[in-house]
Amino acid sequence: MNIEERIAFLKSYNISITEKDIEKNQNIKAIVGMSGGVDSSVCAVLSKLMGYDTLGIFMKNWEEIDEHGVCSSEADFQDVISVCEKIDIPYYSLNFSEEYKEYVFNEFIEEYKKGNTPNPDILCNREIKFKVFYEKVKEFGGDILITGHYCRNEFINGKMNLLKGLDDNKDQSYFLYAINEAVLKNVYFPLGHLEKSSVREIAHYFDLTTKEKKDSTGICFIGERNFKNFLGQYINSQKGNFVNLATNEILGHHDGMCFYTIGQRKGLGLGGPGGPWFVARKDIETNTVFVVEGEEHPALYANGLICHELTWITGEITFPLKCRAKIRYRQKDQDCLVTREASGCLKVMFDRPQRAISVSQSIVFYDNDICLGGGQIKEVLEQHFLE
Repeated sequence: MNIEERIAFLKSYNISITEKDIEKNQNIKAIVGMSGGVDSSVCAVLSKLMGYDTLGIFMKNWEEIDEHGVCSSEADFQDVISVCEKIDIPYYSLNFSEEYKEYVFNEFIEEYKKGNTPNPDILCNREIKFKVFYEKVKEFGGDILITGHYCRNEFINGKMNLLKGLDDNKDQSYFLYAINEAVLKNVYFPLGHLEKSSVREIAHYFDLTTKEKKDSTGICFIGERNFKNFLGQYINSQKGNFVNLATNEILGHHDGMCFYTIGQRKGLGLGGPGGPWFVARKDIETNTVFVVEGEEHPALYANGLICHELTWITGEITFPLKCRAKIRYRQKDQDCLVTREASGCLKVMFDRPQRAISVSQSIVFYDNDICLGGGQIKEVLEQHFLE
């Protein structure tokens, strides 16, 4: 494509750019974090079209053969090679598996041992992609880091803010709340203004190897393998009882408290009369998983929570804070009031009771489309347990 064709193509996807912008970008080194998926592949294409001096780097975060005898990272890197050669940009592979195990995986396992439900994708973004990898980007002489996250970053009143992606179904700002403004200033998210369908369309237009590749699902390093079998390799779980929270009756036996999360229905193996059954709480001291009958049982709901390990993207928050928040990815934003406790933790009270709040998951705060920051859930408040 010549410059005029590139400008027209980019504008057709709501990326406003001029010939001067393209000329200026030629002096800016952009390093694209590539996973071998369609999103990061399209990011590399867009970076090249916008004139950036583009380099692709594949991040290898996990070294293990899965239960099918496959090392998925090798196949992913081959896709990275194919895409980079197709669009004529250099590429490298960097191994961060040791850092990943130290800063992400070990904490992930420790939380599961406690019966909690951590979110390793948030840890990976904070500790690996936008810290360890970001430092490597600088070592490579990179001016900006480009990733395939569906979110945006914009200067508002002199501060760099993180905003939701325009595609509500793909917005990933929830996973990025722990990035600080200093890093965010040197990051670009080309997909923030696009819908997923447009990303696939671009991949097809350039006939990329990844154009029909399925999106990755589940926990990043586990992939599509059996979660219980994987976790069982690292945690010495003990069998215990499923107990009806209402009657204290033993309903069955579980394989290990760590394998179950609040609100879970599938995989409990509780047949017979009654049900369906849902996990309402867990007692680590007695290794008991308490269950309740029915998806809307009051014991599955709580009015508030305490959170800690807080990150504010621009560092400017005044309390009390009336805002919106979500306690899990894809949840709709919920109205809440946030106050600071003497301990430094935050108390969050929701206008409406929330279902299945889980300790060690993240709560992320929003002002309309602006992601303010977030923290880790430490305690559930005013939960409606039965007498």
